Amino acid sequence: MYQDLLRDSSFFDLLLRFDADLAQEVQAAGCPCGGVLHSARYPRKPRGGPEELSREHGMRASFCCAREGCRRRATPPSLRFLGRKVFFGVVVVLLPILREGPSPERLRRLEQRFAVSRRTLYRWREWWQDLVPRSRWWQSERGHYATPVDAEKLPGSLLAAFSGIEGAADRVVAVLRRLASLSDDRFGHASRRLSAARRGCISTQM
Repeated sequence: MYQDLLRDSSFFDLLLRFDADLAQEVQAAGCPCGGVLHSARYPRKPRGGPEELSREHGMRASFCCAREGCRRRATPPSLRFLGRKVFFGVVVVLLPILREGPSPERLRRLEQRFAVSRRTLYRWREWWQDLVPRSRWWQSERGHYATPVDAEKLPGSLLAAFSGIEGAADRVVAVLRRLASLSDDRFGHASRRLSAARRGCISTQM
């Protein structure tokens, strides 16, 4: 069910449209200084999506203030990207769930099908179950759910919190909307610093 979404180009088209809506809202609001925001989007090379996706799916919306002396950049939240992670955000959400409890053969097929190494999957598990629960985002986010979300079982427990929504695609979109603020790379910098401190080395991109 969820695995099929990762190969459904129409689902990725839907995420692209949602991101376009978020970008339009940010641009319409303008810069805090009162200046007009001009498009300053830039290319990404996200991994893990369907092969037939167009180049547009790899473009990150961003804006730059047109007022001289400000030039502040505004990057909208995104349902497609999670900070600097090189895989699409939905892949970072669903693959750790799909790998829970599989046979070695099924795990091998997941790794091959989505071109992700076992080492990367372990890094994602560390990110979800160790770094995310320590973040300010999670300290604020966890209070929004009527039933407590088990931080030790992220991201599966987060997806389960939306079990009342019919349709796998709608449930995943609901989760991605909650995670959209993590597309702000300030969280990415903080999590990489903590991860590096824990391992005693420089953290790599996930």
